[in-house]
Amino acid sequence: MLNALLGGLSPTRFLRDIWHKHPLLIRNAVPGFTGLLSPGEMQRLAARDDVESRLIQGCGRHWRLDHGPFIKHDFKRLGKTDWTLLVQSLNHILPEADALLANFDFIPHARLDDLMVSYAVPGGSVGPHFDSYDVFLLQGQGRRRWQISTQTDLALLEDAPLKILRRFEVEDEWVLGPGDMLYLPPHVAHWGVAEDSCMTYSIGFRAPTTEEMAHGFLMHLQDTIVLEGRYADPDLRRQSHPGEIGRAMLDQIECMVDRIKWSKRDVTEFAGRYLSEPKPNVFFDAPGAPLSRAAFNKHTNRHGVALNPKSRLLFAGKHFFINGEAFTPAAGESAALRQLADKRRLAPARSTPPDVYALQGARPAGGLGAAPPMPATLRERLYDWYEAGWLEIDTP
Repeated sequence: MLNALLGGLSPTRFLRDIWHKHPLLIRNAVPGFTGLLSPGEMQRLAARDDVESRLIQGCGRHWRLDHGPFIKHDFKRLGKTDWTLLVQSLNHILPEADALLANFDFIPHARLDDLMVSYAVPGGSVGPHFDSYDVFLLQGQGRRRWQISTQTDLALLEDAPLKILRRFEVEDEWVLGPGDMLYLPPHVAHWGVAEDSCMTYSIGFRAPTTEEMAHGFLMHLQDTIVLEGRYADPDLRRQSHPGEIGRAMLDQIECMVDRIKWSKRDVTEFAGRYLSEPKPNVFFDAPGAPLSRAAFNKHTNRHGVALNPKSRLLFAGKHFFINGEAFTPAAGESAALRQLADKRRLAPARSTPPDVYALQGARPAGGLGAAPPMPATLRERLYDWYEAGWLEIDTP
């Protein structure tokens, strides 16, 4: 599957020669792929208040952006050209979308953002723009014309509701049909226009700014650091200017804040919490009629378990993180938890299940294999996650 997905390149070669460096057009990257849902199903998703959606209309220098949820009338009033509907985080909603993303696990899970789907009528577009992150653009139904540019002029159109480039100089262009895919590294300008009614699936990756990371780390230190002592000046002398912040006061404050230190472990814990934290609009629903612990254990023995598509489980060495929380595994848990983090599911203890990551009939090498032995402490942990909605029981 990966050879087709990456145009005949191995993941190692793709990461070495292409990733973050050069655009890559891949014809027939996913053979037989025509999409995961219909335009009507997409519009119904856009009507839900728990789904992030946007409607973009316009062309040239005139654009309009509306945020969902939408109602049927919103779509009926639209014309037959020049509009696009976007739905974010399709992998949180459709198991097939979650399975599609699994084919990109040659990129660390910590870098993955989500799978966005775009439906556009003829002429529909979001305008010429650039992203600050890597993206794979996989074509479903219909055809979309992509133009790209490595221009350094990234000035934006003023007063537009979208980040649209003021000028766009075409260097290459292609028409993508079902199953074709275009990879773009950060800051490569691109412009996709629907040739007919079409759907494009965008696999995007997280790229926080330095400011965002620094702010998050400072907030982490604020929540975790403990500094003893209090400001004191037993040798205080009268100042000629009461309104002045004296040198002695500044020196003492400098010594106090200089006691703020952090270690590699602090950075590891911050990174794990930060990168596993779901987006603010993500919520988990506990099962309406949860299985008892005994029934849960019996079911997982036979069928295995899977992370909720919204859950993020990551690890760094011996440190584990799930949905923004850090925890230390008990003895014997780590092997199974690493498999759950890598594959996002655990095989049943008694047998090896079909490869759930197969896409369009293809099977990546290796599969899941048999699950590592599951100690009682891990069963308790998994059941707690199941009750919180972070974990799902796998189906037969």
